[in-house]
Amino acid sequence: MKKFLSIILALHLYAAFPDFYYRIKNIQKQKEAFVNIMLPLIQNENRKIILLRKKIIDIFNDPFFLLKKEDIVFLAKLAKKYKIKDIFNEKEYLLKIDKIPPSLALAQAAIESAWGKSRFVRLGNNLFGHWKYSNDGIKPKSRYADIDINYSLRIFPSIEASLGAYMLNLNRNPAYKNFRKKRALFRKKHKIFTGLDAAPTIKDYSQLKEIYVKRIENLINCNKWIRFDKIAINK
Repeated sequence: MKKFLSIILALHLYAAFPDFYYRIKNIQKQKEAFVNIMLPLIQNENRKIILLRKKIIDIFNDPFFLLKKEDIVFLAKLAKKYKIKDIFNEKEYLLKIDKIPPSLALAQAAIESAWGKSRFVRLGNNLFGHWKYSNDGIKPKSRYADIDINYSLRIFPSIEASLGAYMLNLNRNPAYKNFRKKRALFRKKHKIFTGLDAAPTIKDYSQLKEIYVKRIENLINCNKWIRFDKIAINK
């Protein structure tokens, strides 16, 4: 994996994955390269989330934080980002700001991006099928192509940005409240929350529902990605 680190650090310079990835002909080797590219990025995003989580804990543990304007402003901005109504509700911050199982992120990235080879990835670094209510993104190809539809696929400046948006989506979207509740329960019991534990709670990510969940579970099991969930990321 070390040989990929320099590539990972400069990945934002590429439109989608680096060129060498698309030149790999062997399917198994390309899948390995996919993991070598994506896993460090997933771990890095999770580290950012954990650091943010620790900062929140530190703020609420400070008996004088209400007197600190910078802390109040920080919480207000964070509450807006994570759709938290009460800026002084520590429990909701900690419910919504937590890491995503790497195996889940890998499986969804592989499914949604066709292992990084989809048109949306190549044109807009869009790994997870994020779309927007406007026509200034990538127009989807469909049998309605001639109709003036008012949505498009989002364009991201980098793979990291797409990954960050995906994690934020799972952490704040009402559709995934059961995902967050189950994750919090596992944390409370000091148990590792794996992609297999998470998969049934995100069936609304796709119109395929339970079929989508099975696809995630199969990918995690077949590739033995559960091992990545057991790597400690600073709690």
